[in-house]
Amino acid sequence: MAPRPKSVKAPRPFDPALAATYPAVIGCDEVGRGALCGPVMVAAVWFDPVAFPPEILARLDDSKRLDRAAREALTPLIRAHARVSLAAGSRALVDRVNVRGATLDAMRRAVLGLGLDATVLVDGRDPIPGLTQGCRAVIGGDRLVPQIAAASIVAKTFRDEIMRRLAPRHPAYAWERNAGYGTAAHLAGLTAQGRSPHHRLSFTGRFEAARGISDA
Repeated sequence: MAPRPKSVKAPRPFDPALAATYPAVIGCDEVGRGALCGPVMVAAVWFDPVAFPPEILARLDDSKRLDRAAREALTPLIRAHARVSLAAGSRALVDRVNVRGATLDAMRRAVLGLGLDATVLVDGRDPIPGLTQGCRAVIGGDRLVPQIAAASIVAKTFRDEIMRRLAPRHPAYAWERNAGYGTAAHLAGLTAQGRSPHHRLSFTGRFEAARGISDA
């Protein structure tokens, strides 16, 4: 049998030697859009890559490619060397206007919270409405724009901490391990106990229906 090839982790994308090629923009990203409960968390981050510490720039990456320890180590460093603004789309807002609308609203508030007239680059397909400065959506932006990568790290660190703090109050859903996403343990808790006040009704109605519970 041929030996199994060794897996090689893809290199992190931001080379400090190329700092001058990265523009000084506001990067914006969200975390929690696909979760079953809790808020959508958004961060907007501005820094000039030329003036940003190169040892931090080299460690930036899409938050999904970093482990918890790396994200938690990077978050205070980003906040110390960049302008950072956070905003959340609440569970109630997600249910009232849909998750896309809640995300874009939180993105707008996060960017405005910086108080900077700088171009905005946002991860994904949707430009942010309601901004006076230029805004462009960048598919895969957390691997292409260092400020978007930084925003994804900060947003995920803060949202994960929110879900860990809520977990002891609602132990059936294992939020300390899944951050509110639909893992087997989380779905088992929903099937057994139904929704908590933090669950998105628009995402989890079928679990109440299965238990014969009406929202009326």
